[in-house]
Amino acid sequence: MKNKFKQNLIALPLGGFFVMYKGSKYLVKKESFSNNKILKIYAKELKGNDIVSGNYFLTIKNGLLKPCEMSDAKVIDFVCNLEMLNE
Repeated sequence: MKNKFKQNLIALPLGGFFVMYKGSKYLVKKESFSNNKILKIYAKELKGNDIVSGNYFLTIKNGLLKPCEMSDAKVIDFVCNLEMLNE
């Protein structure tokens, strides 16, 4: 699952975009820092209160996820199961 997470996170475009996750629409923002060594993802449910947020360090321990005030499992599930929307 962690390899799928890493591949999916890297494949997401930089900037802002919309996705569907568990029947809800989210606005997602992905940023890259330190010469692409750190990826940051932040997602906000548009008609609800849910937030998904974390930083992924590509060069630490073959990839280290540091979620922001939530479980690793929540961020991993979101990235692995979101559906991109073409808007």
